[in-house]
Amino acid sequence: MHHPDADAQAPGPASSDAAGGEAADLTIGDLAHQAGVSTSVLRMWESRHGFPVPHRLASGHRRYTPSDVELVRQVLRRRDAGIKLEVAIAEAAATRPPENPSIYAELRRRHPTLATHRLRKATLIALSWAIEDECCAVADQPVLFGAFQRSSFYKPSAPRWTELSRVARAAIVFADHWPDTADEASGPIRATLAEDAPMCREWSVVCDAADSTACLAAWELPGQTDVPDRERVFEAIWTVDPVAVRDAARVAASVAERAGVLAARPLLYELAEAPAPRTTTPSAVTALFNRVVAYVDRLSL
Repeated sequence: MHHPDADAQAPGPASSDAAGGEAADLTIGDLAHQAGVSTSVLRMWESRHGFPVPHRLASGHRRYTPSDVELVRQVLRRRDAGIKLEVAIAEAAATRPPENPSIYAELRRRHPTLATHRLRKATLIALSWAIEDECCAVADQPVLFGAFQRSSFYKPSAPRWTELSRVARAAIVFADHWPDTADEASGPIRATLAEDAPMCREWSVVCDAADSTACLAAWELPGQTDVPDRERVFEAIWTVDPVAVRDAARVAASVAERAGVLAARPLLYELAEAPAPRTTTPSAVTALFNRVVAYVDRLSL
C-alpha cells in the first residue's frame, strides 16, 4: 500500500526534464520545509488549483525544483498581502517558464480544435497586417507581441510597429538579434531570442485587449533553405477567441521575461488572470476578415 507520506520519504534520483534544466530532486517534504508550508497544504493546492506542478518519477513520487520553492513562497507572500489564494496561484503559475516556449505549440496543445493551414509567408504578412490594423483601430490599450524570426524580417514592419506601440499599453517584438538600436526608444521593446529558441522558427502576432483579441501563430516547415523568402510555407493557426489569445500572450510575455525584458514581469501578473467574459460579434469578425481579404488581394498582384 502507498503510504500517504511516501513522497516526502522516498529519496529518488533527480528528474531530467525539469523546466529550465533544473534538477527536480526535492521531495514534497523538502519543498514544504523550505517554503514554510505543510505537505497537506501543498497537496490541497495541487488538487484544487493544479499548483505546484510536480515532476513524476517512474514510481509515481513527486519531485520539485528550487524554482518551485520560490513560487510557493511567492504565493504565500501574496496571500499574506491580502490577495486571494487563487489569484496568487495564477500569478505564480504564469511566471513559471513554459515547458515549450513556443506560441504555436502552446496553442496547439491547449486548443487542439483550432484549424491549421499551410500558408505562404506572403499570406501571413497579409493576415498580420489585418490583425495589426484592426487592433490599432478598435482595441483599447492592447498588449501586443510580434515574432519576426530575424531582425531583417522586422525592419520593413518597424514603422507599423512604432505606430502600434503608441496606442498599446505594451508592445514587444522578438527576433534572433538586433543589430541597430537607434530607433528603439520610439518603438516597441525588442526581445532577443536565443539561437535555439523555438520562436526563431515562428511568425506570430498577438493582440490582447479587453475589447478586442486576435492572434496569428505560424511555424516554418523545415527544408526551405533555398525557397524565396515570401514563398516559404508555414503551418499556421489564427483565432479571435479571448481565452486562446490570452494563452498566447502568456507564452510571449514569459519568453520576453526570460530574455531579460524587465517590462514583461508586470505583464505576467496581469495576464495571469483569465480574460473577462466577452462575446465576439459577427461584425467584429467580418471587419477583420474584410481587412484580410483586402491585404491578400493587394499582395497577390
